[in-house]
Amino acid sequence: MKLKRFFLRYYPPGIILEFEKGGYLRTKSIDLLDLTPETNPDELVAEIRQSEPLITESRADQVKQLIFRLQQKQGQQDHHRFCFFKELKAHILPLTNVAFDKSGSRFITGSYDRTCRVWDTASGTELHTLEGHRNVVYAIAFNNPYGDKIATGSFDKTCKLWCAETGKCFHTFRGHIAEIVCLAFNPQSTLVATGSMDTTAKLWDVETGEEVATLTGHTAEVLSLCFNTVGSQLVTGSFDHTVAIWDVASGRRVHTLIGHRGEISNVQFNWDCSLIVTGSMDKTCKLWETVSGKCVATLVGHKEEVLDVCFDLSGQTIATASADGTARVFSATTHECLVTLEGHDGEISKICFSPQGNRVLTASSDKTARLWDVQSGVCLQVLEGHTDEIFSCVFNYEGDTIITGSKDNTCRIWY
Repeated sequence: MKLKRFFLRYYPPGIILEFEKGGYLRTKSIDLLDLTPETNPDELVAEIRQSEPLITESRADQVKQLIFRLQQKQGQQDHHRFCFFKELKAHILPLTNVAFDKSGSRFITGSYDRTCRVWDTASGTELHTLEGHRNVVYAIAFNNPYGDKIATGSFDKTCKLWCAETGKCFHTFRGHIAEIVCLAFNPQSTLVATGSMDTTAKLWDVETGEEVATLTGHTAEVLSLCFNTVGSQLVTGSFDHTVAIWDVASGRRVHTLIGHRGEISNVQFNWDCSLIVTGSMDKTCKLWETVSGKCVATLVGHKEEVLDVCFDLSGQTIATASADGTARVFSATTHECLVTLEGHDGEISKICFSPQGNRVLTASSDKTARLWDVQSGVCLQVLEGHTDEIFSCVFNYEGDTIITGSKDNTCRIWY
């Protein structure tokens, strides 16, 4: 094995090693999820060297410099105020979802008008309209970090794979017998997973367009799914009140997570794949150990359904959004509620962390999105201007651009 070069990963902090093995170029990552500006770089380098044979004595100084750069980035004060930049009359019918590519230079919108549109973020101009579906385009995604392909899942029971550069359709995945409502690319961008109202999830080969596996076992709609960061497992959440963990290679079910007493609204792995968080209509979130399938905590406090839940990138904090109009931030280790985010005038349907993890963004039926400080729970900004419910909000990779999508058929870009 021969180390070729390093790449820096800011969010979550880590160092990517590119090395040669058996004549092939490979990569592996050193995750530094616990890094803070106070971490002693020398001690950390020594620790890394013990577990990573590719980091030899001669490379130690280089690694120390990279750690220093990551710490510098962490130490930068975030006083960014978002300003309204542009409103896009995106579609003639309501939007369903919005998503960024990895760089944040392009984003996509799905709609009831049966199309997905690709937009240039900086100018707000439309680059492509992806046409061909015969019903609502509901679930959409870029194959990040590459960003050269787009997947669209539709109520017409098909999923389509598109070239992000040209807008050409590569494949139509046929096999589901009801609406497709969620989808995801695996991190290697070799598979697409789709979840459907037909109670199944399916895995599809990006290259050939063939179905690889059907994941059966749920007894009601599969409403959410998520690959882990290495792509070895998939988690699915269903209206049958259960969550399933699947082995991607074999298509076999590893665990069924039973305990919720209502439909599952969202499921997500943390970065190191050790935990899964689930949100439910039973007003709670649960935290599960991936390896054992055991429930390690139930996060309570919301008075109505939990509509969305997510980890921050480091996997140390969890945010929940509820129909009770509040959001909450919990510690993934102590399971304590750290802050309650109060101020919205209607249910909160979407929540996400900034890449840095120090801000939370919420989207609400009160026609506003809000930006919150994670530590204090203070509302830093109210993003106003939409004339109907906001159901989608996303940050770009750097955390300096926000897109909001609303039932008023527009999306707004905030810089």
